[in-house]
Amino acid sequence: MEWIVIFGAGGHAQVLIDILELMGVYRIAGIYDDSPSLLGKFIAGYPVLGFIDSKIVVQRGIIGVGDNVHRECIAEKIKYHYPDFKFINAIHPSAVIGKNVTLGEGTAVMAGSVINPNAVISPHSIINTMASVDHDCVLEPFASIAPGAHLGGNVRIGARTFIGMSVTVIHNVHIGHDTVIGAGSTVVKDIPNHVVAYGSPAKPVRGRVMNERYL
Repeated sequence: MEWIVIFGAGGHAQVLIDILELMGVYRIAGIYDDSPSLLGKFIAGYPVLGFIDSKIVVQRGIIGVGDNVHRECIAEKIKYHYPDFKFINAIHPSAVIGKNVTLGEGTAVMAGSVINPNAVISPHSIINTMASVDHDCVLEPFASIAPGAHLGGNVRIGARTFIGMSVTVIHNVHIGHDTVIGAGSTVVKDIPNHVVAYGSPAKPVRGRVMNERYL
């Protein structure tokens, strides 16, 4: 089994730890996190080895951070300092993945989720618990689909966009990059870049600036 590390020590990282243990193909050497209070402590049985930009003990791992922009910043930092670093995927054994699905590096696919044929899940995206992505969908890099959200066929989700819990997106809809769709919304038409949208039907309610928190 290969040794890996995890970047981030919060709730998302702990979900990934459960998945990686169930997969049974990796050994977790430890965790890197930028919180000084966690140094030397153990998270879910694994040591916090240092800050994210400190010397990494192995050249393989995954980013356990739920915020899309923060996850992208960490990925860029790791690749800058360690060009040969390889990101692995965490795929829960209960997930259903159809034929001809593309999973980019660093992707997390949680328990009970479904990805149907010909979908493209770009690097460092998250398909969360009991979410579904139907045929021919495209998720651009660092996008995330929250628990219980469902995408119809041929949906495109822009980079760093967050689809909230229990959202439903009908087929053939395009949601732009850096956008947030609020929990429980029903998306029946295209949504532009850099907005917060919610409701049934979902409508943009305000603009959104880069790095604005949503989790």
